[in-house]
Amino acid sequence: MNKKELLNIPSVSELLNEIKFENFHNENFLKFKIKEEIDYYRKLAKKGKLILSRKEIVEEIIRKLSALSLPSVQSVINATGIVLHTGLGRAPLSKELIANISDKMSGYVNLEYDLKTGKRGHRQDHVSKLIGSIVGSQDAIVVNNNAAAVLLSLNELAEDKEVIISRGQLVEIGGSFRIPDMIAKSRCKMVEVGTTNRTHLKDYEKAINSNTGLILWVHTSNYTISGFTKNVGISELVTLGRKNRIPVMADLGCGETLDLSSKGIPTNILVKDVVKMGTSITTFSGDKLLGGPQSGLIVGKKSLIKRISKNPIARTVRCDKWSISILEEILRSMQNGSLDSNLAISLLMSSRKSLRKRAQKIMSKLPKEVLKRHSLTIVETQVESGSGTLPNKPLDSIAICFDSKSLKPSKLSSMFRAAQKPVIGYIKRNKFYIDFKSIIPSQEKILLKTIIEVLS
Repeated sequence: MNKKELLNIPSVSELLNEIKFENFHNENFLKFKIKEEIDYYRKLAKKGKLILSRKEIVEEIIRKLSALSLPSVQSVINATGIVLHTGLGRAPLSKELIANISDKMSGYVNLEYDLKTGKRGHRQDHVSKLIGSIVGSQDAIVVNNNAAAVLLSLNELAEDKEVIISRGQLVEIGGSFRIPDMIAKSRCKMVEVGTTNRTHLKDYEKAINSNTGLILWVHTSNYTISGFTKNVGISELVTLGRKNRIPVMADLGCGETLDLSSKGIPTNILVKDVVKMGTSITTFSGDKLLGGPQSGLIVGKKSLIKRISKNPIARTVRCDKWSISILEEILRSMQNGSLDSNLAISLLMSSRKSLRKRAQKIMSKLPKEVLKRHSLTIVETQVESGSGTLPNKPLDSIAICFDSKSLKPSKLSSMFRAAQKPVIGYIKRNKFYIDFKSIIPSQEKILLKTIIEVLS
């Protein structure tokens, strides 16, 4: 242990005098965090590993504490090309939509109040009919995410009973969310049928018994199985379910509500087509290809939706007024045939031609020395839609490629993330990319400014 190193560590009072208090209203909290930092440097000193001077230690502690005074959730520029980026909040919401919502949310709202009768209403009434009109279901309920939708539906329809599912559909998505775990937590017994690559209708038929509560079909939205394969279609399962008076539930995951194949967005399976096949219950996400807030939508037969809505778990996973209001706006725009306010869909539909024009506009305004020094070029790319949607169906895009000789890609990435408006790009083949598929057009001015500031 070096005593000189210990003497380099400032005291609590010294640091309190250095820090501006206007950003910290709780002095006790500030003292607590200062002591944490001092303890850290003391441990380094005792190990003989403290190489910073007293001044550098003070500056480093102040920098860390100043960062604590800033909001943790920040607005960023998504330049990954992945529109439905899970780490960046999935479906982005437009300024126009947020403005409309903020105006009504600045005071009280009739979330659970019937203005016609003057009596208690239900929050689901604001969205259930809209959902039904879009996907063709008898009724609907919204919860706070699709995992909750799956768990709630299974628990209500098949608690203490068997749930039949193909081995090829035992999905795991991000965050270690696994279908087998959800079935177990729903207090149901999972019965696997078929094999990973081939499942036949007879496999389901053999598994049915007096304790069968439900047949579950899961859309493998984040991967595909190809080659020597065989799957049983939803319509076949519905026929089997009706024959044996067993409900059939489909978990569609991302949940495509619109056919946008003519706009360059590949289509897997539409919610309305699944509902038309006769599923008892269908679940899907609201913050993926619907372009709305984090939510899980449960659609299906009126009698079953009524049962699900009365399940005690339903209250624990219900949506708040913000999610309900945002979802209503998104659904109304879809019902009216207008997608202008649906930012996620607009970004996904953007053509490579339009993206190239936007990239060229940025490049034309960059200083020539910056372009030359860091070898900036416009390149064609292919990106994923994100959040486990549209597997093996890349989207055409355009990016600005940085092949700098003076700055490593990792350094460029770090510098852009540390900007006043963080820019999140990606590194591929030892080059840094800013991809325009996911960049909101209104952010391009600040993007240009950030590129100049980072590279100048």
